[in-house]
Amino acid sequence: MIEKASSKLGSWQGRLVFAAAALSLLAGLSACTSPPLSSSDSEGGSRRELATSSDQTEAQRRAGIRLQLAVGYYEQHQLEVALDEIKQALAADPELADAYSVRGLIYMGMSENRLADDNFQRALRLSPNNPDYANNYGWFLCQNGRAKESIVHFETALKSRNYQSPAKALTNAGVCSLKFNDTVAAQRYLSQAFQFDASNPLTNAKLAQLAYDRNDYERARFYIGLVLKTDVQNAEALWTAIKVERKLGDTAAEASLVTQLRRRFGGSPEFAAYQRGAFNE
Repeated sequence: MIEKASSKLGSWQGRLVFAAAALSLLAGLSACTSPPLSSSDSEGGSRRELATSSDQTEAQRRAGIRLQLAVGYYEQHQLEVALDEIKQALAADPELADAYSVRGLIYMGMSENRLADDNFQRALRLSPNNPDYANNYGWFLCQNGRAKESIVHFETALKSRNYQSPAKALTNAGVCSLKFNDTVAAQRYLSQAFQFDASNPLTNAKLAQLAYDRNDYERARFYIGLVLKTDVQNAEALWTAIKVERKLGDTAAEASLVTQLRRRFGGSPEFAAYQRGAFNE
């Protein structure tokens, strides 16, 4: 989302989670807004058939369109417009579980935490086995001082055979485990997330910090190097890399990273920490 293992996420991490949540919703909307399997008689018996878009009612189609518009506005962080689209989706189909989950994310973005909680729970009541809802609610809990409670929801998501984004829930579980200082669980979750997606900068940033904290500086260099190869770089990532190279005694690499930190983030707390020599804070 590269800070020391703590309860506070950097803003770039929040943006990554925000985008990931929206993308997972987009991926699942077509499945979640489709009507259920239909039954028909065949040779005196009953058989199950896959529902298609033609089986939707006009109200369900309208709700689905409004919901997709809401997700688009959510991705653009136009939260009030997204909220209005959700209201129209629910007016057409009051039992549309996706709409409640999306509205939970919207209210979360607005810091309307009570309303967000209500909507996440409503979505889960309508579709208790939906892994995306469980992951989203877990992340909400984690971000609102309930990190220990969040883990069971990530685990619920991971148990689903239909979950298409296990790396996301694993990374979230790892990040949230760090909030209550369970570094053993964090290492396990993040290592598993890395196996699914070795390019995720949040996963790699956290693994780098965990390796650094246990004095495994070569491993920390490996993970933070993966972060620095992406376009998702910030002062925290550079500061972690500087500390790693300092521990490894590579003065040339350290100097190059310090130059980048000074040029790009000269006003950052990380550069201030470098200036006062706070390498062990």
